[in-house]
Amino acid sequence: MTTPTPAPVRPPLSLYIHVPWCVRKCPYCDFNSHAVHNDIPESAYLNALLEDLDQDLAFADERPVQTVFIGGGTPSLMSGDFYRKLFAGLSSRLTFAENAEITLEANPGTLEEGRFEAFRDAGINRLSIGVQSFNPVHLKALGRIHDSAAAHRAIDTAKKAGFDNFNLDLMHGLPGQTPEEALADLQSAMGHEPPHLSWYQLTLEPNTEFYSRPPDLPDDDQLWEIYQGGSEYLHRQGFSDYEISAWCREEKASRHNLNYWSFGDYMALGAGGHGKVSLPDGTIRRYWKTRQPDAYLNRIGSRTAGNDNIKAAELPLEFLMNALRLRKGVDESLFYERTGLPLTSVGVQLGKLREDKLLVHDRLQATDLGQRYLNSLLERFL
Repeated sequence: MTTPTPAPVRPPLSLYIHVPWCVRKCPYCDFNSHAVHNDIPESAYLNALLEDLDQDLAFADERPVQTVFIGGGTPSLMSGDFYRKLFAGLSSRLTFAENAEITLEANPGTLEEGRFEAFRDAGINRLSIGVQSFNPVHLKALGRIHDSAAAHRAIDTAKKAGFDNFNLDLMHGLPGQTPEEALADLQSAMGHEPPHLSWYQLTLEPNTEFYSRPPDLPDDDQLWEIYQGGSEYLHRQGFSDYEISAWCREEKASRHNLNYWSFGDYMALGAGGHGKVSLPDGTIRRYWKTRQPDAYLNRIGSRTAGNDNIKAAELPLEFLMNALRLRKGVDESLFYERTGLPLTSVGVQLGKLREDKLLVHDRLQATDLGQRYLNSLLERFL
């Protein structure tokens, strides 16, 4: 495998911030989230995040931050004042693009009156609202702390607070869910005229309650019927699936998502956060932060728990397993720009995939058939 060379253009830079606390751990959740039993130590966590950033500032290399995504856990448990102080601290250390997209994940069960306004005042301009379902039976099965009325109320309140750019998180393939019920969730969501939807299938992940005690999930035929019916409905509503589980109206794709799937760079802050950065010498590094909140808060010096430089032989798969999730794929030139490798390094595999009608010609983009068998397609690059 050819040795990577420094990219001719440094990739766009995003920032991911992890807030690890939640009210209650959901039975399907494998994210780094911890049920809060006392008051959240906002002030201490703020200081830890900024100290964390001070250790990693060289990764930015004076590039402006294009997008920020604050995930969790439940970031909407934090106060507007926390985010106001956080972004003041970030802005004194980093340069932000003039039109930076700044997204906060919000749980409908944690949003009292006035909190959305405080988030907007702090500089957050996009929300991702974790509805998951509007069906009370399914919300209970998923262990959510909100009911259907709270979900509708949270969306309406967000819009009144000025959030015209927001995402609704919905899951399908839920315990006992029928195709009609899955479609009803989408129809309820459409009543709020969302510009963006994350609509993805429930999967049983290791180290979760559902994995230990699996619920009764729809079979493969029902899952296909759910997906096919939902997809046809969303297309009729003017949505396009620009990524496997992401749907949007025209010009409303998540820019943070696009940078991630286009193998851009993203710095990471917060307990359990993961980052990926391209270094000036051509090295591409993944790194991760200390997971446990108490350990993260009390760490002195670097809060990075580990890192791994991606080997040249692994770069094609790392790049393509991201880029090929995008329905329109990416330009061929982006392969070199992001990996430092010539496209000829994978020319044989690309040629065979095109012969097999799994990739389109003159672009790194899966055909409809290729999308259906994406995992098998990617195995060609192992």
